[in-house]
Amino acid sequence: MSTPSPTADPGAAGSGAAGSSATGSSATGSSATGSSATGSSATGSSLPSQAGGSPREGERSGKTAGASPDKSAQVSGVVPSAADYYAVNRGGGLFSEAISQRIGARIAVAANRRRLAPTVLTVINLGLGSLISFVVVAAAGPVADGRLWAWPIGLLALVGWQMAYAFDCSDGQLARVTGQASSAGGRLDVLCDVAVQIALVAGLAATAKAQTPDTPAWLLAAFAGTWMVNLVTSVMQSGDRAASLVASRSLPVRVIKLVRDYGFVIALAGLTLTVAPQWTVWFVALFTLVNAGFLAASVVFTARDALRG
Repeated sequence: MSTPSPTADPGAAGSGAAGSSATGSSATGSSATGSSATGSSATGSSLPSQAGGSPREGERSGKTAGASPDKSAQVSGVVPSAADYYAVNRGGGLFSEAISQRIGARIAVAANRRRLAPTVLTVINLGLGSLISFVVVAAAGPVADGRLWAWPIGLLALVGWQMAYAFDCSDGQLARVTGQASSAGGRLDVLCDVAVQIALVAGLAATAKAQTPDTPAWLLAAFAGTWMVNLVTSVMQSGDRAASLVASRSLPVRVIKLVRDYGFVIALAGLTLTVAPQWTVWFVALFTLVNAGFLAASVVFTARDALRG
């Protein structure tokens, strides 16, 4: 929720899809759930863009909405600032742009000072995101049984998932500003995003089942499947052909779109685990409906465009 995840409009709560993507050094490439190598230039599809979860399209391949890789600062010897990195962020929604992408820009500054390749940031996202989710899975039973306090686990998830997403945002920013974007980095970023999303969904599903033992298996399966829709659609869309179901960027519309903003969604997930883990099953049900609705709308939207030729 890339998943973003990250993209243009309706936001994506599952990709994370989503953050920004671009890991790649000149050797490994930059990131992108939907980079020119993995994006719709290959699939030829036209899908509603997302404002959250997986802000991916062309992030690591060096394509960015309204901006191209800025190598001038590097060539002139001027060290890029956080503002320079933030200027090429891939969006993701109101929350992601206000918080996650800004943290990502500062991570990119620090990484550039240490001469770290964007791929290093991608791998950190993979390791951190997966580790936090593993802890959530392992603690699900003990928390439900009262053997562990819920709030430390929830707080760890809240902060850990947000930081992992910030690293996902930073790799694309670093790759684009320093000219290290590549298709290989884009592919790596997509693969790492998939792994992180699987781990996160497993953590939430395990908690829901532990807290509410009669949670139906079909609901958990539907939750896992629809969560990944965000990452898939962001990979399929093309920056030039991306469209939005609701193009308005007015504040009321953007607030409504928070349900598609990956940064916001994982923050809500972490808060749920911290304050009321017994409500996790309702979180699962809610975002199963939200993501399924987005999938249905995307099918209709894309079919209409296809019929128009």
